[in-house]
Amino acid sequence: MAVIETVPNVVFKTRVRDESIGGPNPFRWQDRSSEELFAGKRVVVFSLPGAFTPTCSTSHLPRYEELYKEFKALGVDEVICVSVNDAFVMYQWGKQQGAQNVFLLPDGNGEFTRKMGMLVDKSNLGFGMRSWRYSMVVNDRKIEKMFTEPGFDDNCPTDPFEVSDADTMLNYLKSV
Repeated sequence: MAVIETVPNVVFKTRVRDESIGGPNPFRWQDRSSEELFAGKRVVVFSLPGAFTPTCSTSHLPRYEELYKEFKALGVDEVICVSVNDAFVMYQWGKQQGAQNVFLLPDGNGEFTRKMGMLVDKSNLGFGMRSWRYSMVVNDRKIEKMFTEPGFDDNCPTDPFEVSDADTMLNYLKSV
C-alpha cells in the first residue's frame, strides 16, 4: 500500500438542493473539487464500503454524527463521509440516517478512493469495487493522520472495524 501525503485532486459529482428548480426533485448537479473541500481547512474524513450496509449504518456514520460537535470544538472545520456510491444513493442514505452534520460525499466512480490507494474488490459480496474502511485528518489538503483498518485485501472475508471509528479519531484529536 502506497503512502499518500496529500489528498488526490479529483472532481466529485454531487447533487444540491435548488428550490428555483421546483417540482418533486429540486436538485441540480454540482461539481465539488478536492481543492474546494480540503484547501485551507482541517477536515476529518472517514470512508466506508457502502451506504445502507450494516456496520456503516449502525455504527460508523451514526457515531461520527453523534460526536460532530466534539470534533468541531477541537478545531475541525468539517466531517466528511466518503463512499463509492452515487449521489442519489448517498442522499437517500443520509435522509434515512437523519444525518444533519456529516457531509456525505459520493465517490461514484471510485476515483478519489483509487487515487488514495484504498479501492478494493468486494465481488465476494456482490459489491464490485469499493472503498476499504479508513479515516484521516486532512489539514489544508495534507494528510495529517490516517487510520486504516487491518487486513487490506481484495475479497477480504471480514469487514474490520477497529481503528476508523469516530472514538479513535476523537482520541487522536484530543491528544494533539
